[in-house]
Amino acid sequence: MEKTYILVVDDRKGELFNLETLLDNPHVQLVRAESGDEALAKILDYEFTLILFNTQTPGEDCCEAAELVRSSNRSKSIPIIFVTEAGMVHEGIFRGYDTGAVDYLFKPLKPHILRSKIGIFLELHKQRQELAAKTRELDGKILELEVLQKELEEKNVTLEALSSLDGLTGLFNRRYFDDNLLKEWKQSLRTNVPLSLLIVDIDHFQNYNDRYGHLEGDDCLRKLAQALYEALLRPTDIIARYGGEEFTAILPDTDRQGAEMVAQRMIENVAGLEIPNEDSLSGRLTVSIGTTTMVPSGEMTATMLLDYANTALRKAKNAGRNTLRAKFPPET
Repeated sequence: MEKTYILVVDDRKGELFNLETLLDNPHVQLVRAESGDEALAKILDYEFTLILFNTQTPGEDCCEAAELVRSSNRSKSIPIIFVTEAGMVHEGIFRGYDTGAVDYLFKPLKPHILRSKIGIFLELHKQRQELAAKTRELDGKILELEVLQKELEEKNVTLEALSSLDGLTGLFNRRYFDDNLLKEWKQSLRTNVPLSLLIVDIDHFQNYNDRYGHLEGDDCLRKLAQALYEALLRPTDIIARYGGEEFTAILPDTDRQGAEMVAQRMIENVAGLEIPNEDSLSGRLTVSIGTTTMVPSGEMTATMLLDYANTALRKAKNAGRNTLRAKFPPET
């Protein structure tokens, strides 16, 4: 069992021995101080459970010493008991309580009363220690939970990001495109600004895979995805892999001319890659692009953007590929 320390403030040496005899507790060690200043010095060296001020008559010096001990942050919460003569006047008792005493012991001391009262404070001290230990343990667990919560949130963010990306090209995937097309459509509907959509298709890509192999095909897709991404003009523009060899780009607040400018940049960027493709008329890999632009209204839907862009893409394919075509609703 851990030893408990009790501070006895007393200028008479014989009293300390008498208290030790009366307590008869091997787990309690009394530490003596002759003054308030010495008591403060002892408090720096020990963790006291209780302070006993042993005085014949608690006069001004004893009370001042108690007040001095109470003034220290380290000792202000340690219980103080005055040990005095039974014939003490009430005024003196009140003065002791005013200086911070929690109880009195009257001489001659009766062993069972002494042990009982001190035992109460020892038990309270034990309970405070247990509570403090449980509080520290709880704080530690709360900290662990906060760390785990943060790690979980970070992993969720990572998983959310990964779930929005195409694993091969690193561009956004079809799911992300579908969600954001609807979001941008609603935004354009509120602000009454044009919304443009591009659909990009790699020319003769099936033949490219058959001729050069799927590993070369995957490498081609990665390079082409980067070229398409670099053709975008603003951070708000979104490009995604729509599926297979098709890509889509959402261009918020972009008119016809802006959409065609981005599409032309894409065609040029892909040409700049100079990826060989013997099945192409130019001898290199090319793309065809369909564009459309709408100012959303209540009679329109986001699906119409896809329909018009797909129609424009078919026109580009029929025109010989490696080109762009546009289609717009009559009111646009």
